Amino acid sequence: MKSVALTFRGLIFAAGAFMLASGAGQAAEFERNIMTGGPTGTYIRIGKDIAALGATCGQTLNVIESAGSLENFVGVRKRRNTQFGIVQSDVLEYLKTFEANDAEIQDAVRGVRIMFPLYNEEVHVLARAGLSGIKDLEGQKVAVGVKDSGTFLTASLVLDILQVKAAERLPLNPDQALPKLIAGEIDAFFYVAGAPASLFANAAIDPAKFHLLPITEAPLLATYTKASIPGDTYAFQTGPVDLIAVKAVLMTYDYDPKKNAYHRESCTTVSDFSSFVLNGMKQLRETGHPKWKSVDLTALPPGWQVGSCVKAGLALDYAPACTKAADAAPADNNEEYLNLLKQRLKN
Repeated sequence: MKSVALTFRGLIFAAGAFMLASGAGQAAEFERNIMTGGPTGTYIRIGKDIAALGATCGQTLNVIESAGSLENFVGVRKRRNTQFGIVQSDVLEYLKTFEANDAEIQDAVRGVRIMFPLYNEEVHVLARAGLSGIKDLEGQKVAVGVKDSGTFLTASLVLDILQVKAAERLPLNPDQALPKLIAGEIDAFFYVAGAPASLFANAAIDPAKFHLLPITEAPLLATYTKASIPGDTYAFQTGPVDLIAVKAVLMTYDYDPKKNAYHRESCTTVSDFSSFVLNGMKQLRETGHPKWKSVDLTALPPGWQVGSCVKAGLALDYAPACTKAADAAPADNNEEYLNLLKQRLKN
């Protein structure tokens, strides 16, 4: 586990340096951004669903592709105009584990808060036929995700906890790994994503040649949740697959509206979108990604606080800016003018 901690700690600060550099040349104007994941992942679809709620209130939320959870966490902490990021719960758990004795990790997590817990993300391991479980990955070529992703952390933890020594752990994202698996260049790849993940709709995944590995080993259940992907979730998968899952969590920053205009606008954005999501859950479950149906907003991961701007947006009397404007607008735009005239003409 020590090697995982060192790897994870190094990733935090590599991602942080990248995010600071990438944000240095940004324009000063205010924007709203949510960091998600790759173009075929569940995160980006969830981000687009949230953005659609804002659009109904005239607020543009830019949905930003990223390497995944780790980059998203650091982005919320350090990237300007980035009020939201979706992060895996095992990333949060390990940050908390190492925070107490590490000043740099304490700095990395300072001010980052929970907005909402979302849904369980299944740990998919697509492998060639002939491999029947995670321990069969011993000596194989395994893609474990790029180094700023939650998939990388989860794959590393799973392999290390079970003491599985792959011949190679290749830092490929799932979009890169799938064609290499189909071509026979690798033996398996990890992908943490809420099912159904659109990547696995690829018609080239031959059920005679590839399948999802079950993940049922007892040592993993101290960190992960039991889960199952029902049969026929994917065209290549006829029966249910028992595996493990992590929780996806929407994170934000604890902005101080008294600090400056940027913090004030960002806090209002967080409050507004907290209100949009809470009041829009029925719509999200009916028209959004299927994972919205399993969202439990009360399932908070331990050790993390909900942001103050989030709680402001959940107040019974809170109204987003567009609602306030609509409520304040008179039925006749000349009403105030006419009232003033009446008062003056009385004299």
